[in-house]
Amino acid sequence: MTKYIALVLGMGLMANAAFANEGIAELDTNGDGLITADELSAVFPDVTAETFAEIDADGNGAMDDEEMAAAVEAGLIPEKAQ
Repeated sequence: MTKYIALVLGMGLMANAAFANEGIAELDTNGDGLITADELSAVFPDVTAETFAEIDADGNGAMDDEEMAAAVEAGLIPEKAQ
């Protein structure tokens, strides 16, 4: 049973990573592999500067795929653009 639970959790993490990579590609208008606050707000206008700062865990001014997956999981940004 423990192995099953670990497998299910691992698959969920892989799905989040896959979404994050797909989401980065959709949002990354300049093709640098990172999402700026401007790129994010173009798709999700309700995301504030404060929310972006919370998402940008390393404080480099851009969101990478790991930060995006964490933001989606935390409910800071929706899974898909509407």
